[in-house]
Amino acid sequence: MRLLYLGDVLGRSGRDAVIEKLPEIRRRLETDFVVVNGENAAHGFGITPKICEDFYAAGVDVVTLGNHSWDQREIMPYIDGDARLLRPLNYPPGTPGKGVGVYSGPRGKKVMVVQVMGRLFMDPLDDPFAAIERELNRVRLGSGADAIIVDVHAEASSEKMALGHVCDGRVSLVVGSHSHIPTGDAQILPRGTAYQTDAGMCGDYDSVIGMKKDAAIHKFVRKIPGDRLSPADGPGTVCGVLVETDDRTGLAVKVGALRVGPRLAEVWP
Repeated sequence: MRLLYLGDVLGRSGRDAVIEKLPEIRRRLETDFVVVNGENAAHGFGITPKICEDFYAAGVDVVTLGNHSWDQREIMPYIDGDARLLRPLNYPPGTPGKGVGVYSGPRGKKVMVVQVMGRLFMDPLDDPFAAIERELNRVRLGSGADAIIVDVHAEASSEKMALGHVCDGRVSLVVGSHSHIPTGDAQILPRGTAYQTDAGMCGDYDSVIGMKKDAAIHKFVRKIPGDRLSPADGPGTVCGVLVETDDRTGLAVKVGALRVGPRLAEVWP
């Protein structure tokens, strides 16, 4: 299978870029399954039911969230009814929604998607390593699922990399989100799992991690309240990672970064 993951969609710029470009990307890369991180899609903070539906209509199969999961309150009563919308697995018991799902792929294949959130420099959630371990003991690559994608929504690259090695040989792809900067380390780990520390952002890169520059700079320089951060609204660049798996094992045989848009050097896997 050919699995595509797109990093954090930020504001209207990111939404427009994904919705406009994804159909062509799917055709050109012959992708079988697409996961998009949408936790910043609603003006930089959270997501709405309408945005979820727009993503699905554009060809997205699953949407993941993160530390801004609940910024748009209307998503809380919605998430339990949308099996394709995932919040971090390691939220406390009783939190709305779920952090893992198994979905139908092409030719009867099953794709499992899991999201965990890191704890270094993030909210003090349950242990992401233990949460992943429970799921990988419950559903195994090659038997319970033909492919497994793990989205690690975390600040620290070390925590993402550690989770990547813990999952090596047990999932198809471990990919980081949250930092909004694409890393140059797309690789296949020793036991066959594809890995990239951060897929990057889908949004306007003439910005400070997707936000308008002046207000963001003011927060660093003046250290006093200023304008509220708001998404940059220039043309968006789509960033992600594509992995091709072995149909027999579900492990990766090829991985590569994707960057399509006006600001960063264009890269196709």
